[in-house]
Amino acid sequence: MKQTEIGLIPDDWEVITIGEVYDFKNGLNKAKEFFGYGVPIINYTDVYNNKGITKDIIKGKVYLNKDEIKRFNTQKGDVFFTRTSETPDEVGLTSVLLEDIENCVFSGFILRARPKKNLFDLCYCKYCFSTNSIRNFIIQNCTYTTRALTNGTVLSKIYLPLPPLQEQQRIAKALSDVDTLISTTEKLIQKKKNIKQGAMQNLLTGKKRLPGFGPQTKSPAYKQTELGPIPEDWEVKSLDEMLKIGHGKDYKNLKSGNVPVYGTGGYMTSVNDFLYEGETVCIGRKGTIDKPQYHSGKIWTVDTLFYTYDFKSLNPKYLFYKFCLIDWLSMNEASGVPSLTAKNIEDIQIAIPTEEEQTAIANVLSSMDKEIETLNTKLEKYRNLKTAMMQQLLTGKIRLV
Repeated sequence: MKQTEIGLIPDDWEVITIGEVYDFKNGLNKAKEFFGYGVPIINYTDVYNNKGITKDIIKGKVYLNKDEIKRFNTQKGDVFFTRTSETPDEVGLTSVLLEDIENCVFSGFILRARPKKNLFDLCYCKYCFSTNSIRNFIIQNCTYTTRALTNGTVLSKIYLPLPPLQEQQRIAKALSDVDTLISTTEKLIQKKKNIKQGAMQNLLTGKKRLPGFGPQTKSPAYKQTELGPIPEDWEVKSLDEMLKIGHGKDYKNLKSGNVPVYGTGGYMTSVNDFLYEGETVCIGRKGTIDKPQYHSGKIWTVDTLFYTYDFKSLNPKYLFYKFCLIDWLSMNEASGVPSLTAKNIEDIQIAIPTEEEQTAIANVLSSMDKEIETLNTKLEKYRNLKTAMMQQLLTGKIRLV
């Protein structure tokens, strides 16, 4: 290892500034009426959401003359930096153009860095501008008035470690493999969520029945109700017949403890007392009113969160999944912050099977939730792995041989 401007790096690595390798240019600005048709344009979200940009990613269009297309052209190997955003954390994020795209241009919300020297592997550019030291430099040196802002002059001063080309390729391959793992897991999670949503729509409305419940025929009998057709052995009841609604309370005078406190956004803190013990389904009274929560055990809820109790012939977990299908925002009558009343909830009518079938449906959907939760845990592990690998590989602390 050798000591450099950016600390210790391997002996066979070099240190350069971004400005030695790239020329910066601001993107184009046009009036609103020129967008939506014309040539492809790389926008802020394309850079923000992707480390590498290909033709299929770009959805934006803008109408330009030939001179404008020439002045704001793009080519394979260009690196784009987000130039401005609401917060400094979202400034200076990068993406590299992985292929040539005919007549493609770039937006004024991003900066184009065009290589002057062929020193970096294309795929390595997807990662090398995202180390902690580079991100910290960009955040600390951006300006902020109404929005955070950076520019090519600032970015040109950033020091970069430069590994040999073959090592760049090995590093990029290792990180790309983890990216593939992350992408595959994300797609699998979305697939599982879609399957669960379909199961909820079918099982909670009686369109499909689990084995052992209802007539096991190809054409089961349905009856017409105010909610539409439901299985003949199901009932329609209003929630005020089947449960009571509790109001949350302020917790700020309580001491710290082991009882979780929940608000409309979920867990907030823990206290030494409880408002309710048992299974409950919560829904927001004010603010976030469309995110049902299921809890079991001792809990405390704040005054903007309703909780339900004293269930009669109603499985709480089944109710939770029914709540997930309700369009809560359509019940909002407030002109400002969305709000619900206890009566809004009590007046809701739902179709319910026997308690045994409710439990069976809840168990099936809970199993799906556990599977999704397991995949989310894996996804978080893979993301943390990638972050750790980037900090080690891109600084030479760990070498790939």
